[in-house]
Amino acid sequence: MKTVLVILAALSLSACASSAGFGRSGGVATYDDLKAAQKACADKGGTLKLQKNGDVQYLDDYACEKK
Repeated sequence: MKTVLVILAALSLSACASSAGFGRSGGVATYDDLKAAQKACADKGGTLKLQKNGDVQYLDDYACEKK
């Protein structure tokens, strides 16, 4: 299951500033979803950051930004 989540997170983070997706919790930014999204982003050489005017509670409001 974790492998599938990492693959889905990697696909959703494929663009430079793409959103982090909905994760397993229906869009709520849980610790596990943020950790998986950050790892997928770091594997691509980026950093997961909250978008401008984003809400910290929603995973879709985070984006993978290139360093």
